[in-house]
Order: sequence, then structure tokens, then C-alpha cells
Amino acid sequence: MARTTLLGSPLLLGFEHFERTLERIAKASADGFPPYNVEQIADSQLRLTLAVAGFALAELEITVEDGQLVIRGRQEEDPGRIFLHRGIAGRQFQRRFVLADGLEVKGATLAAGLLHIELSRPPAEAKVRKVRIADGSTSGADVLSIRQGSGGQGFGNRKGG
Repeated sequence: MARTTLLGSPLLLGFEHFERTLERIAKASADGFPPYNVEQIADSQLRLTLAVAGFALAELEITVEDGQLVIRGRQEEDPGRIFLHRGIAGRQFQRRFVLADGLEVKGATLAAGLLHIELSRPPAEAKVRKVRIADGSTSGADVLSIRQGSGGQGFGNRKGG
């Protein structure tokens, strides 16, 4: 039985990584802790703010792994504390955000129980590349020599073009 995919159209060749990304986003959105805001603070800058009240700086960690921003928090329990009522959970968390291509983490600050993470996107550069069209009347040996003569970059690719 063939697996039905969201991006299963034959016109969407090579977009399997988008489908995996969508699956990761669906999993990450199911967890609601800690709550967060996403703000656009300039045309190419974003600020991600997480409510991490009760976490010290040493108990938080931010990493970028495989195109994802990962924020982890882990509070150590103090065995000497005796609670008569415990309404504030001291728990660990892991929150993941899938980063768009080119989005960079510039820095982070912790103030008043809020973790602010600054993100920026450098201006996109237009990428245009010409693809050479081979004469259909050339023999297979000629095509092979053209491929080998292109610097190992594949048929029709030329350096600088």
C-alpha cells in the first residue's frame, strides 16, 4: 500500500524535506509550555519571547539543531524544601521552532522572567543560473565528454554562469 503524502504531486519533486518540516511543526505545536510570543520588530528582524518565570539563566539552554531553534529549561529540585501546597510546577521543558532558510539567531536575553531571542534574516540575493541546452543530434559519447568537462558539477553547469 502506497503512503499518501501531503506533497505527493509529481510536480513537487524534491520537496520531501518540506513535508518532514510540516510534521515537526505539527508535533511541536501540540505542547503549550512555555507560552511564547513572536513579534516583528523590523522588516528583517523578529523577536521570540518565552515566559520562563522561575528559571535561572543557568537552567536555560538555546541551540540551533538541524534548522530548528531549540530552547530547553531544566529546574533542579531542592530536596530541603517542604511544600504545604504546590501550585507552581517545577518542570523541565523543550520548545522547538523550525527556522526558515536564512533566518539567524542573533542573541538572547533573560529579564523579568521573559526570555527574548532576537532573530534576523539577511536580505535575499537573487540567484539566476543559465542552463546550457545540448544539441540533440550529439552522440552519447559527446554528451559524456561534456559532462566530464564541466568540472564535475553536472551537465550544463559552468563555473561563473
